[in-house]
Formats: sequence, structure tokens, C-alpha cells
Amino acid sequence: MKLIAREVDADAADLAVMLTEADAKALGIKENDRVRIEANKESAVAVVVISDSFQKVGEICVIDEIMRRLDIKDGDTVEVFFSANPDSVRGIRKKMDNKKLSSDEIRGIVQDIVDSKLSKIEISAWLTALYINGMDIEEIAAFTEAMVDTGDRIEFDRTPVFDFHSMGGVPGNKITPIVVSIVAAAGLMLPKTSSRAISSACGTSDFVETFCNVELDAQTLKMISEEVGGVFAWGGSMNIAPVDDMVIKVEHPLGINPRAQMLASILSKKVAIGATHLLVDIPTGKGTKVPTIEVARAYARDFMDLGEQLGIHIECAITYADQPVGNAIGPKLEARECISILEGAKHPSSVIEKACDLAGIILEMGGIVNGAVKARELLDSGVAHKKFMEIVVAQGGRPDLSSKDLVPGEFVFDVTSSTAGYVHDIDNKNIVSIAKAAGAPSDKGAGILLHRKKGQRVEVGDLLFQIYADNEAKLQRAKDIATRYRPFEIEGMLIKRVTATKVR
Repeated sequence: MKLIAREVDADAADLAVMLTEADAKALGIKENDRVRIEANKESAVAVVVISDSFQKVGEICVIDEIMRRLDIKDGDTVEVFFSANPDSVRGIRKKMDNKKLSSDEIRGIVQDIVDSKLSKIEISAWLTALYINGMDIEEIAAFTEAMVDTGDRIEFDRTPVFDFHSMGGVPGNKITPIVVSIVAAAGLMLPKTSSRAISSACGTSDFVETFCNVELDAQTLKMISEEVGGVFAWGGSMNIAPVDDMVIKVEHPLGINPRAQMLASILSKKVAIGATHLLVDIPTGKGTKVPTIEVARAYARDFMDLGEQLGIHIECAITYADQPVGNAIGPKLEARECISILEGAKHPSSVIEKACDLAGIILEMGGIVNGAVKARELLDSGVAHKKFMEIVVAQGGRPDLSSKDLVPGEFVFDVTSSTAGYVHDIDNKNIVSIAKAAGAPSDKGAGILLHRKKGQRVEVGDLLFQIYADNEAKLQRAKDIATRYRPFEIEGMLIKRVTATKVR
């Protein structure tokens, strides 16, 4: 049926069009059925909404996203056809029934997500089925490969290709530029792609972009990696496993992160950049994605088993994450702390130790003995800092960059201790909530600077942490959150006084 397209400037949860009841009847469709719209040798599948309120008979209301895809304008004629539910819906139902999917079934679901043939409700059903029923290793490997095939692959002329990934979940985990710089300074190649924060206060790309460009295309990433030895790039700037970003938009509001989806998401990006060797950091502790050592070991087994399936040598490091890594949380604060360590600062020791231990594992994967010792030598000697600056300049940063250039927000609030004792606990989730309330990661100067860590003695009035913000309103919001959540738990050495009952 030929209809006149009427543009609707609206963001919709799904690709949707609106038909009159008469036109829907003529097409033999009902509400929530699908139609295929064709114009200019392009097509799009959309969900139907039936209404007589916005258009006349013979017209179809089309959201602007579809208008752009079909390269049409308001008033153009399009052809509209009934479109049956895609076969992948059967695969989703099969996984809901806890049955194993074939590689072709998984590939069909992934491709239909990319082609926008599945509604947000159907994608939600898919994620929920994965969350409840999971996948075995063969299914996850097939899922990973299918995700890779939705985007581009980078093929390096230089091998081996080392990579590093942290599962996240712990605030202040600013080690990536240090690890990459050490590994590249040792002569190995580590083309690191990182993410921005989704639910955290700061992702690696959020703080790296405060001192150099992270939006590199695939060709630039390849060139810098092969010439300099490493990059700090935002993965979203390249067409690498784009289906992952589409799924995350649905996954995030649901508040779930299915194990199979997370594993496939991580490894699809590693396969796409041609990684031959991968180290996975699994931060473990209360308030993180991985709460216990047992869960961490299970993830490690899954990663290594998947590595065998995908042809990547994978090793895992289970790291301490009961409190933030280092003292800084937030883009400029984390960048300043990270760069100061590369410049030679000896604190915070937790950042230095973690970075050198993980870089050391990668060095040993590359055939360098006593990796952690060698990593520390490269850091202490300034060789890693020199390599860091080469990468920064290659990515458009200043050749005279200094940690002192990273100045946090001008609005500051000091949080002090109301009791004396020892810092018994620092709640990761509450720290993140306060930093986000202050404006992190979108406000680059926002965040938290810790002045005490677990086990340290404090007196009444001692400074626990500082909140930084780029504007006063957000600082006030963060102060209110800090007062309500109280992320520091301070206890004395006396747990309880026990006295005998006097006999009368």
C-alpha cells in the first residue's frame, strides 16, 4: 500500500509508525503488529500504533529516525507492507524455556537486534531469559562471535596483540593508562579501548579525555598502536560490536546485567581488535559486581574457557576491591592522581601496586620474566612516563602535560569525623552516589578526594573526604547525599562492655 509520510519529531522506545484504523484494516494488521516501510531502495521495520487523531486516511506518521534511515521528507510517498514477526522471536522463547540455542539461532537474534526488527519488549525478554537461565560456554562463544560480526574488525600488521580489561565496579580504578604505558615501554603492543561510565562515577575514557582525545577511528587506533605501542581510546568512537551499545540501552533501565551478556560484551570487543593475549582484572569485594572470591573464581574459569573457544590466551587477576582504589574519584581528580604516579609520586600505594602487578602479568604473558619487578622498574625510572607522553601527544594532547594542569571543581566541601576511632568500612556504592550527585562524570571537575582509608585512626574533627563540584547547586546535592548515606563507618576498639550482675 502506498501512503504519504508525515514526519513526527519524537523519540520512541521502539521504531514506530502510526496508521489510521481504516489503513490498518486495509493492510490486515492490528495494534503492535509490524510493517515494513520502503523508499529509495531502503527499508525499515516498525511497530504499528493505530490512531485517527494525528493523520488522515492515506497517511502514515513516521518518527524522524525512520525518515533519516529512508532518506525521505514530510509528504514523500512510501510503500507499506505487513511484516511477520522475525524468526528470532522463537529463539527468544526457546531460551525462556531454558533450552540451548544453536549458533544460527543466536546469530539470528543478534542480527535482528541490529536491524531493529526486535522491539524493546522483545529485547528485554531476551535479556531476562539470559539473566534467569543463562548460557553455556559454547552458546556464549557463539554469542560473542555474532556480536563481533555486527561491526568492524581491526587487523594489525604487528603481533602479538595484548589487551587488558577490568570488570569494574570499584570506584577510583584509574590504573589503565599506567598499565598501558608500562607494557608499551617494555616493547609490547596494547591497543586499549575503554568505556565511559554507565552507572559509575567515572569510566576510563571519562578521565583520559580530560588530557587527550579519546575519540579515535579504527585506522588512527591501528596507526598509533603500531607506532607508539599503545592507545587510550574510547571504544564507542569505533564501529566495534555496535549491537552491544544497543542492548545496554535496554539493559540499563532493567537494572540487570546477565552473565552471558556481560561476558560476550567484553570479549566481542577483544576479538574485534584482534587481541591474542588478554588479562582480565576481576575487582572483588563488598559493593562491587563480584562480591566474593568464589564468584570471582567462577568468572575467571568462564573467561579462560571462552578464551580457548575464541582462540585468545586469557589470564585473570582477582583484585582487592573492598574500598576505592587510591584516593581520587571523578574525572579530573583521577587524571591528576594517575599522571602524578607516572611522574614519580609514591602514593597512593594501592594504585601503584595494582598497576604494577597487573602490568607485570601482561609482561610475563609476553615472555618477560619477573614481570611485576620489571614493571616497577619501568615506572620508577620514568621510562613509562616517557611512553605515556608519547601516547598522549599522538592522541592530540599537550607535550608539556603535567598532573598540576588537572584542577578539580572550585566548589569544595570538607566532610569531617564526628567520632574518634578507626575507619572500619568505606561503602563503595555510597561513595559513587555522592560523586555522581556532585556531577561526575559529565562535570569533569566533580568528584571525591578521600583523606582516610580503611584501618586508619581518626579523631573528632579529622578530615575524612572532600567533595568537589563545578557548581554550588550540585555541591549542595552531594552534601545532602553524604549526610544521608554516611559512606564512612568508624568504630573504636571497644566492641561491647560486659559486666557481672551484682548479687544482693
